[in-house]
Amino acid sequence: MSSTPHDPFYSSPFGPFYRRHTPYMVQPEYRIYEMNKRLQSRTEDSDNLWWDAFASEFFEDDATLTLSFCLEDGPKRYTIGRTLIPRYFSTVFEGGVTDLYYILKHSKESYHNSSITVDCDQCAMVTQHGKPMFTKVCTEGRLILEFTFDDLMRIKTWHFTIRQYRELVPRSILAMHAQDPQVLDQLSKNITRMGLTNFTLNYLRLCVILEPMQELMSRHKTYNLSPRDCLKTCLFQKWQRMVAPPAEPTRQPTTKRRKRKNSTSSTSNSSAGNTANSAGSKKKTPAANLSLSSQGLGAIPNCSLNPGRDGDLCHSTAVTPSGQFKEKH
Repeated sequence: MSSTPHDPFYSSPFGPFYRRHTPYMVQPEYRIYEMNKRLQSRTEDSDNLWWDAFASEFFEDDATLTLSFCLEDGPKRYTIGRTLIPRYFSTVFEGGVTDLYYILKHSKESYHNSSITVDCDQCAMVTQHGKPMFTKVCTEGRLILEFTFDDLMRIKTWHFTIRQYRELVPRSILAMHAQDPQVLDQLSKNITRMGLTNFTLNYLRLCVILEPMQELMSRHKTYNLSPRDCLKTCLFQKWQRMVAPPAEPTRQPTTKRRKRKNSTSSTSNSSAGNTANSAGSKKKTPAANLSLSSQGLGAIPNCSLNPGRDGDLCHSTAVTPSGQFKEKH
């Protein structure tokens, strides 16, 4: 009787990860396998367009790549953006490398709302050098990858911390030059520094200058400005951001509804004394009837039929809390 996937003793021909429930079409580690295959398909005629397509396939538009290692003069840490990632991989092959691939062992995956994080403490970057001599370099360290939570599953952050490296020379080459001390002395010298070629190290140092200039390059490409004008515009905008005060949140003015005073004896007396101007008072005295005590002002109505300075028919004299008089129109 043949076993089925519902059988508890069923063994999948694709390994244990085949039965694991995942919202993706492939596992995150398989993306590294696909990247290795794409690097192996590279030819000597691969130009910048090929490397841009490679980066677009495996890296997000806002991706960052970070390398951390320690040289003779101290620890180093380089972080480059998405526009500089294609050139980084191409410099690896320009330094004499003919093959490049990554090996992940015992990696741990963690799922988040918008990303997947792969943490591999035993990662190896293997490079095969054809010049200046045939050498295999194994660079070991910790690789932390963050993939986006979508069907493309592209890399958003790449952080490789190099701990150690080994340069392996075939015994056959040593046997061929066993009688030549000069060749043996040359074979005993390292051809990389922490597993990285001089081409790659020089490019990472150059990226320290190129990374802040990405804004200038983008502005030059968008607006077709001269480099000097791009620099002036960027500096001016940066100066404006430094000088301009922080924007305060806009508050909507609260409109309070004022209540009219109830009819009192004083109101009846004033209305009785101004019987002759009753028709004009109905249009002119609503402001005088408003409560101004809440604002700290006492208003003395002084209405007349003679227009004021601005053509108003009614004006009043306000008494401030300090005892000063202020004419209001």
